[in-house]
Amino acid sequence: MNEENGLNNGDLSNVYPCPVDNARSLPQLQDEPVDPCVVPDNFYPIIKVPAVLAETTIQIVVEADISLDPPASEIKRVHKDVFLTQCKLVPVRFDPMDSCDGSRRVTRAKLFVEGFIRKDFEYATDDCIGVIYDRIASVPFTGFADLNGSDFILYPIITKSSESQSRFINPKNSEMPRLDKYFFENSTFYNEQPYCELVRAEFFELDYSPCLVDMRDTFDTLTEKMVVDLTLKVLQIRQVRVRSEG
Repeated sequence: MNEENGLNNGDLSNVYPCPVDNARSLPQLQDEPVDPCVVPDNFYPIIKVPAVLAETTIQIVVEADISLDPPASEIKRVHKDVFLTQCKLVPVRFDPMDSCDGSRRVTRAKLFVEGFIRKDFEYATDDCIGVIYDRIASVPFTGFADLNGSDFILYPIITKSSESQSRFINPKNSEMPRLDKYFFENSTFYNEQPYCELVRAEFFELDYSPCLVDMRDTFDTLTEKMVVDLTLKVLQIRQVRVRSEG
């Protein structure tokens, strides 16, 4: 009888422990398939998409001293993430392309990488009944990688700009050039900048107190030595002709 009264009054606390307010069932909506509008058969459109130039793993080696306040007696857990603040491809070697006037394949380049490793430490103090403290530290890194030959899945393409200048002879004295008259010609090409995407990070690290402590002692500094294998994709927006399946 009490259960029936509870259900009739809308009170579910006697039936379900810890009920949620405003919980309700949703009706199923009607749906039907739609035929997509596609390009016609035997048509080969040109699309502009990100193309993978290279996928490489670079090794980052860092060390740092991290202060802890209040001092710790035990490290419980460490969370890690990598953030890139810069990833730039600088070409240093080229091959000309016959099919595109002024365009060159990049056959060797330096990949400059900069960023930081965000570490989140959870640790306990020497209190017998205490709380878990949290310490966030950002460890910066910078360096470069050399990409050439087989490192590239697809060579980057860079089109060069040109600039020319024409001089004139002095009409009153054919042995002297004119210094007050020039003809300039400039051609500027705006290239798609290669960029990076994070793929994976593998961490290998050693965290320890620089001073040996006993079980009952605490430490206020944590020294870390870390190796990170960071896998990156290098991409460039490219124009690609695709085959339509209709």
